[in-house]
Amino acid sequence: MNGYTNITIKKKTAERFREFSKMHFNTNTEALSGMLDFFYFNEISPKENFGPTGRRIENSLKKRINAVIAIMKDVEKNKANPTLAILESLIEATDPKNKNLHQKKRDYEEDDTHPDFYK
Repeated sequence: MNGYTNITIKKKTAERFREFSKMHFNTNTEALSGMLDFFYFNEISPKENFGPTGRRIENSLKKRINAVIAIMKDVEKNKANPTLAILESLIEATDPKNKNLHQKKRDYEEDDTHPDFYK
């Protein structure tokens, strides 16, 4: 039969451990054994820093997403709309329903000085 032993720890820490043990394990022994196994099998130390927390990562992602949104809005305002206006004006200029353009095209076709006339 396995015996018991006493470990001296501060009262506040013992209370926290008992609360944790009740939530996740049946007994205090199972809780302590599970914690020790976790650190042993994952080859980590409880003193290690695991890097940024989930909240920090989320906040940095939100900042980057907001920056991307600002860039996209700027591109829409300063690049896409003027480009769209230029393309629309080009389409209107090349519209075959435009009588001026049709007359210019006919003049071009009748001009025998143009190198494409002899094709």
